[in-house]
Amino acid sequence: MAEPLWRDHALAELSAAGHRNAQGRRALVDLLDEQPCALTVREIDDALRQRGRGLGIATVYRNLELLVELKLVARLDVGQGAARYERVLPTGEHHHHLVCDRCGRVAPFDDPALERSIEQLCRRVDFAVDEHDVVLHGACAACAQ
Repeated sequence: MAEPLWRDHALAELSAAGHRNAQGRRALVDLLDEQPCALTVREIDDALRQRGRGLGIATVYRNLELLVELKLVARLDVGQGAARYERVLPTGEHHHHLVCDRCGRVAPFDDPALERSIEQLCRRVDFAVDEHDVVLHGACAACAQ
């Protein structure tokens, strides 16, 4: 059986936890499902407003914290003074982040060799890692010129 889409998984988990399927929350889940990488609360709020689904910043925060509590969304601190949020896939599949300290751009990256190195390190130091995120800071190609 194929893995459910994150959106469907998130809505099912919210329902199972006794939370209503409110239109605003569903709009937030839909937005997060479409994102390739983490967004700030301001970016989420702006995107929802552009779709005509403005919830208000406090409601966005409350819903994001609920999604974090249910482990459907991860809260990431990549520096820059604002937390970012992105979906947590039920498969455990994930990516890491490149952060340009000059322009603020955040880009996702995958590296199977890095994942293997982390697994090897955990075996060597006898440590069970539940989750991890790698954040590399520097300058993007445009800013480095």
